Amino acid sequence: MVDSTGLICGIDEAGRGPLAGPVCAAAVILGPLIDRRALKDSKQLSAGRRERSAAHIISEAAAVGIGWAWPEEIDRINIHHASLLAMQRAFEALPSDSPLVSMVLVDGKFTPPLPRPAEAIVKGDATVAEISAASIVAKVARDRWMLRYSWIESKWSFETHKGYPTVKHRELCRLHGLSPIHRRSFKIYP
Repeated sequence: MVDSTGLICGIDEAGRGPLAGPVCAAAVILGPLIDRRALKDSKQLSAGRRERSAAHIISEAAAVGIGWAWPEEIDRINIHHASLLAMQRAFEALPSDSPLVSMVLVDGKFTPPLPRPAEAIVKGDATVAEISAASIVAKVARDRWMLRYSWIESKWSFETHKGYPTVKHRELCRLHGLSPIHRRSFKIYP
């Protein structure tokens, strides 16, 4: 979206609910070659469609930044503040030659501290193309990270549930204990 003073940057996160792994956020400034009508909330897309959409967004967007908050940070400052930290880091990760942003639109009720005016939009990932794009990129980046981590620690099957609180994941935690990336502040066992 372009207004009279500049471009919009959309920010969203993925990974608030899992019992393990980082929370990931993406900041996206869309370019003119992206079909905004094709962008949807990442939760509405199949894994394959998310992957294809993320590749298209990353290759055609004016700028993309990705930020992370790690399990130790989540445990120390809580998931809400860690999500805002990941969002702030995503904005800071935008390339230095990114176009000037006049407004940042963030999915949810809160905005992180940013050097540009920002507005939180509840369910913005379903209504604002820039936020939808950020939602897709964040989800794909986090899922890929969890898949790769499963190559290191295979006992917890992170490649299948990505750290979310599935019955199987909880069973594996009972069997093996917690991995180095489990969030100790979360209720692992119901």
